[in-house]
Amino acid sequence: MTVTYKETKAIQTEKVRELYVDAGWMAYTEKKNIIDAIVPNALQVISAWEGEELVGLVRTVGDGVYIMYIQDILVKKAYQGRGIGSHLLQTILSGNKQIPQKVLMTEDTEKTIKFYEKNGFTKVNGKETGVAFSRYDR
Repeated sequence: MTVTYKETKAIQTEKVRELYVDAGWMAYTEKKNIIDAIVPNALQVISAWEGEELVGLVRTVGDGVYIMYIQDILVKKAYQGRGIGSHLLQTILSGNKQIPQKVLMTEDTEKTIKFYEKNGFTKVNGKETGVAFSRYDR
């Protein structure tokens, strides 16, 4: 079957939950109000589908003018390695060329670093690119 891509926020919450559970992102799925809100409240959402199955998703938050934060990009484990994540990321980037600052934060693993560098991102950790800070209140 062929993977198709859609730009829409009209995705059933249960399909979104299944995707996040498969990715092991349990912080989003612990409370129903969070999983119910993340897609409708995003700046932009592009999803990947095989038939009726949601197999991947990228969502952004931001002002849509100067900064775009790539909040989530995930692909079901069984579909990884097929270029779906790169396609989602490149689609989001090419559709938002007018936004100068694009930011994301992710795991510091060899796999994720290679993925983002392959897609044109630079690791932020020096004087030239600034410093990243994070605060996570649970």
